[in-house]
Amino acid sequence: MLKYYNFDIVFQEIPDEVTLAVNITNCPHHCPGCHSPHLHENVGFALDETEIDQLLSKYGKQITCFCFMGGDANPQEVSRLADYLHKNTNLKVAWYSGNTQLPDTFSRFDYVKVGPYLADRGGLNSRETNQRLYRNQNGQPFDLTHRFWKSIAN
Repeated sequence: MLKYYNFDIVFQEIPDEVTLAVNITNCPHHCPGCHSPHLHENVGFALDETEIDQLLSKYGKQITCFCFMGGDANPQEVSRLADYLHKNTNLKVAWYSGNTQLPDTFSRFDYVKVGPYLADRGGLNSRETNQRLYRNQNGQPFDLTHRFWKSIAN
């Protein structure tokens, strides 16, 4: 079972989408410098179809994307719930994973971010980041990471 700590409607996690980002707990990565160490524990509310339906009844008209922020301790459940979302909504589905490789179930998602947080490399907005955000383009990963980098005017 997945549990979540909180959620927010965000505009920067997935380019061109208004995203309901749901912060999944029980993160197995424990990255040094993690900005959300409270997500390391297995605490929070159960995230299942009923809870997703309740969240979407409140916020579904305001969003274009549902993003699992974590869930690496139970990737099968993240994939199963992604299937549920695709079958029951018109939303895009994203997964922010701290794993280093794309999941075998990549085709079930519209977007997947991979890579643990490495403080010396920075997050997606750093050109030195090890993290990558991919869009599913006909079953193939298309790297969107550059969309997070701001141009520096001279």
